[in-house]
Amino acid sequence: MKLERITLYPLKMPLVSHFETSFGRIYERECVLVKVESEGLTGWGECAADRDPGYSYETTGTVMHILKDFVLPLLAGQQVADAADFQRRVAPIRGHHLAKAGVEMAIWDLLGQRQGKSLRELFGGQRERVEVGVSVGIQDTTADLLRTVERYVSEGYRRVKLKIKPGRDVSETQAVRRAYPSLKLQVDANSAYSLQTAEALHPLDDLDLLLIEQPLYEDDLWDHRLLQKKLRTPLCLDESVISPRHARYAIEMEACRVINIKPGRVGGLSQALEIHRMCHEINMPVWCGGMLETNIGRASNLALASLPGFTLPGDISASARYYRQDVTDETFTLNPDSTITVPNAPGLGVTVNETRVKEFALGKVVMPDS
Repeated sequence: MKLERITLYPLKMPLVSHFETSFGRIYERECVLVKVESEGLTGWGECAADRDPGYSYETTGTVMHILKDFVLPLLAGQQVADAADFQRRVAPIRGHHLAKAGVEMAIWDLLGQRQGKSLRELFGGQRERVEVGVSVGIQDTTADLLRTVERYVSEGYRRVKLKIKPGRDVSETQAVRRAYPSLKLQVDANSAYSLQTAEALHPLDDLDLLLIEQPLYEDDLWDHRLLQKKLRTPLCLDESVISPRHARYAIEMEACRVINIKPGRVGGLSQALEIHRMCHEINMPVWCGGMLETNIGRASNLALASLPGFTLPGDISASARYYRQDVTDETFTLNPDSTITVPNAPGLGVTVNETRVKEFALGKVVMPDS
């Protein structure tokens, strides 16, 4: 299919409430949307980078630079067969997975529309509804945390993830566990600990957690292996797994017992599918992480999480969790059983409201520009 015209929209969207992790607090989220026009169809993708290089070295600024100056010149006006063809074309560009993943998502959207199939069908997904949870950022006090968790549990979420950092970890998790003895509960450190300081996390072993996510450095596998040997609770890797190759390293090294699959982090949906295949073959649980996506990225995540190996609830909360107004006409809501329904229309299965996109846009880049 010929990619006739590609438009980039850097966005800034206000959050319903602030969101804090071990690397900082945000009140607004930035991202970059990718619009690809091809033979009468329009595909959309989302680059989940944020303004600051906290979670990743990629930012909305680097995404715009890499896409405008390196990726789009390889694609605009060209015939691109599918996601594998896209990956071959951009392989000489090292890293910048979030940037690449946004474009690949738009290509998948076009492929689904051309074939009249949803992404779930293209991927071979088996579930029409996927179990989801909610991610709770670090709160000002333990009392604030308990009130926040209470609100989400009352809304119907049956799995809660707590963000933690040194000094804001064990006691707060213990408080939530005391209040909710049977809640599916997990924690996420976003690389806030070293192997030495992670000794403080050992009491978490007594709280029946689903997992402890990415406690150590974002590029580490070996120390996670050492830490996993000391803990009964499964470690889950997020930032450390940036490709199928790194997933293989983690599996063979026994650095974790669970992998969080984020398509943006690993370079695209095609790479996420490969990691799922590898883990499913050995019965290693995986789940789909969230990056505060708009409904564009949320639709993609739901399709991915419909695959059989995604046996743990994902961070794919309802639309209203982060934004009062999103960029699609559709709204994703939480079902009574703590699931969200996977879109079944062709491609991503959502209708992008371009008027709303332009309201949030900080500008745009079009290629070719004539």
